[in-house]
Amino acid sequence: MNDDEDDAPPPPGGKNYISPAGHARMVAELHALMRVERPKVVEIVSWAAGNGDRSENGDYLYGKKRLREIDRRARFLGKRLDIAEIVEPWAQPDPTRIFFGAAVTYLDANDVTRRVTILGVDEAEISRGEVSLASPIARALLRGRVGDVVRMQTPRGIEEVEILDISYPPAPQATP
Repeated sequence: MNDDEDDAPPPPGGKNYISPAGHARMVAELHALMRVERPKVVEIVSWAAGNGDRSENGDYLYGKKRLREIDRRARFLGKRLDIAEIVEPWAQPDPTRIFFGAAVTYLDANDVTRRVTILGVDEAEISRGEVSLASPIARALLRGRVGDVVRMQTPRGIEEVEILDISYPPAPQATP
């Protein structure tokens, strides 16, 4: 059986750093898969199995396939959550340096200003301006300060970027 997600390489350093929000999203996805979607699919498969010949029963065949997909994703999420280490970005000891959770504005080699937030490999979404801790830009920016020029490896070769701004999200307010 080919479980592409199960064969995902471990994160750098063996730790799966993740923000509290990213952790909550993964837990919610796992809960939805196991407590909502899987029971519905099991019910459909059970009903379809009672209809006789399973070899040509689309509901049964699709349902069994979907159950395998759900179980594979649930195993993946469980493994990733087991090694997850929640990091609170607002609690970084030195907010003048770039660490996990930092939102960084930088100037690239083409004089284009870009802003990225450095998050865990399981939660980063480039469409939201988030990059993985393991990405080339994040590795180049880590530990940098405003004004630093850092070098990163790109497919076109070494590229220099200048760090313009660093910020961290504020700590969540306690609800009364």
